[in-house]
Amino acid sequence: MREAGGLSKRTIRIKKPEDGSQNLEFRSLEDANLSSKFLLLASCFWLLDSGFLLLASDTSPKSYMKKTLGIHNEFELYDESFHFLILGNAWVERLHSGTLWAEGPVYFADGDYLVWSDIPNDRMLRWANGNVDVFRYPANCSNGNTRDRQGRLVSCEHFARRVTRTEVDGQITEIVSKFDGKRLNSPNDVVVKSDSTIWFTDPPYGILSDYEGKQDSSEYGGAYVFRFDPADSSLTVVANDFDKPNGLAFSPDESKLYVVDTGASHDLKGPHHIRIFDVVNGNNLAGGQVFTEVNPGIPDGIRIDVRGNVWSSAGDGVHCYSPSGGLLGKIKIPEPVSNLTFGGPKRNRLFITATTSLYAVYVGTRGIQYP
Repeated sequence: MREAGGLSKRTIRIKKPEDGSQNLEFRSLEDANLSSKFLLLASCFWLLDSGFLLLASDTSPKSYMKKTLGIHNEFELYDESFHFLILGNAWVERLHSGTLWAEGPVYFADGDYLVWSDIPNDRMLRWANGNVDVFRYPANCSNGNTRDRQGRLVSCEHFARRVTRTEVDGQITEIVSKFDGKRLNSPNDVVVKSDSTIWFTDPPYGILSDYEGKQDSSEYGGAYVFRFDPADSSLTVVANDFDKPNGLAFSPDESKLYVVDTGASHDLKGPHHIRIFDVVNGNNLAGGQVFTEVNPGIPDGIRIDVRGNVWSSAGDGVHCYSPSGGLLGKIKIPEPVSNLTFGGPKRNRLFITATTSLYAVYVGTRGIQYP
């Protein structure tokens, strides 16, 4: 049963002509466990073949799929502008399968290859020219990856609870592992700003169990977003009001920072949204209002294109949002998506990590990541 228009919360009135009415509140139509087939008659009226009439009310912005596109109908259009962000003759390709939880894709344009993490298997893989080999094993249960302005790989390691840099000769340098003398939780995702500062999130996923790291307790007692300045090795908290901060990305001009909160992974009432911050003086954050709530599933990794659109992972694929937060369209993927990155010589190929597999699809825009 498809949830109509991505509505996040509704009051559903079930009315039997002979029995009166009863009000029930659900977070989604799936939660109502309605087994009868239904048809959408209008924006707020539903008719079931059992004869029940449902009146659905919702105050959140409504986005309805207008049509599907692509050779295999893998693109869902919610706004006409999405036509210009996808390619009608493109399709989703599965490049590799066999991971337990694929994450952290990063593209190396100078070598024309992609590296990504397989966290539970404690390895990093490399895709090049259609072939896949092991890039690093063991990998300290690495999660998110990016590159700095010198082209060096920067990785978040769950098991070692640190952020590292891989030098050009292959040596691994620890960037940061402690805050105020206490160990980090398990750095999750990372981005490098044009001034070479390193911004990363530190939720507890790698210490909640042994599956993606090593079960342990949080030493500093929070889950923060950090900024590390390599010029003076200072580590600064830029946001401390998240449940479980996750993916993050700067706008094209770096005046905004988008940060995901995936608290719903361990709390049914927890957040599953993307927040947007103003970057103040290049080194602090202000604001932090909700940019958009992602349904179904939870957002994880995010990327930004040259037009400022936000591409987010989700339970049913990749969602694309305008800079104002409106849903433009979706790319349907048959597995829950964890992360994504733009790559290829023209930065117009979207590489997608989704549970057991690596996927790719050509799109009608380009990513902003460097180098």
